[in-house]
Amino acid sequence: MEIIGHQRQRQFLRKSVEFGKISHAYLFSGPEKLGKKRVALEWTQLLFGKNFQLKQSPDLILIEPEEKEIKISQIRDLIWKLSLKPYSAHLKMAIIDQCHLMNIEAQNCFLKTLEEPKDNTCLILITEYPETLLPTILSRCQIIKFFPMPQKKIEDYLKKEGIEKEKIQDILRDSLGRPGRVIDYFLNSEKLDNRQNIIKIINKILNSDLAIKFQYAKELSQKNNLKEILETWLSYFRNILLEELNQQNSDSLTKLKKIIEKIQETNFLISTTNINQRLTLEILMLEF
Repeated sequence: MEIIGHQRQRQFLRKSVEFGKISHAYLFSGPEKLGKKRVALEWTQLLFGKNFQLKQSPDLILIEPEEKEIKISQIRDLIWKLSLKPYSAHLKMAIIDQCHLMNIEAQNCFLKTLEEPKDNTCLILITEYPETLLPTILSRCQIIKFFPMPQKKIEDYLKKEGIEKEKIQDILRDSLGRPGRVIDYFLNSEKLDNRQNIIKIINKILNSDLAIKFQYAKELSQKNNLKEILETWLSYFRNILLEELNQQNSDSLTKLKKIIEKIQETNFLISTTNINQRLTLEILMLEF
């Protein structure tokens, strides 16, 4: 499936190859589900050549979290692989996805690689939380920021793909300008139904007493798709906030802003730490 948008960032990366001005390390920064990893892989393909099979190439090293953490052992293994000469490409490429999940030991270990870069290597760090990285890591990377796409661009794409008008509006409301969320709907047709069910449940919970809310928090803490649920809440309440802005209801706006901020905080903590999920969700429920 084609990459939606980010033309300016992709053009910059293409030009860097054209003019031979490739940095040792890049940081792709921006909210999740924007397509940062897809752009990284597209650019790697350009660097390696169209005939290279990325999935089979030992010159591409992909590091991803293991149990919500990137450990020092993974970084040490990466450093060893980078020390080897390229096998068939002209350089070795490493992509560290969700690099904010590097623990402090892993970050310090990785910093040595940034301070003493090896020839014929290129690193791409991908994160939605750059503020969690060591300042010394940030200072040694060329930062490329990614932003949500205008709704019009996503709408035009969906129309081109022949998506029904009613579904387009639901997708636009949920995607918040993130192409990755749009692609999720193509890969899983049940996601829209799941979204409606999540919204139906949260509306019911909003009007319930605290005991029911806490019971729901307990159930949520055991779900595998908790992050998806929180993202759906976030898009749902943001859309309500936009509607309320036209009504100029200050009390309602204040409450909605607090709910949104608390959902974002909860999502961050659950995504980046091993915090007690049930307790964190109970605290969130106090805002509802």
